[in-house]
Amino acid sequence: MIAKYKDLIVSLACRLMAPFVFLFGLYVTMFGHYGPGGGFQGGTIMASGVILMRLSLGRQATIKKFPLEFGPIVGAIGLLIYAGTGLVSLLAGGEYLDYAYLPIPSTSGTERQYLGILFVEVGVALGVFGVLLSIFDSLTKE
Repeated sequence: MIAKYKDLIVSLACRLMAPFVFLFGLYVTMFGHYGPGGGFQGGTIMASGVILMRLSLGRQATIKKFPLEFGPIVGAIGLLIYAGTGLVSLLAGGEYLDYAYLPIPSTSGTERQYLGILFVEVGVALGVFGVLLSIFDSLTKE
């Protein structure tokens, strides 16, 4: 009887915490270039929120929101954002990941560098999130 309540308390606590963990991961990603943090740390935190749900609620309960194909797809999108940012600046006449050459209209060089760093951080966060989720899913296959 007590084990039933422990499971209820753990699942309820994890359901309440997971969205805030994910939100904190987004915060660390978006504001990582102002202070400590960034794409890698934010992606790790976001993946830990999904892994927390998978551990507490079980794979079948969380597979509807985050299917097994979700990790590799998000990881590939993150890689494309990162590589695409570098490729666009290369095609615009600069060097790879030279943010000053990003063709963003009506922005100064500093604003283009700011946005370029943000694009790269988001790409890294999505890549790390997808890879960590894929690793967890492959290690916990039934």
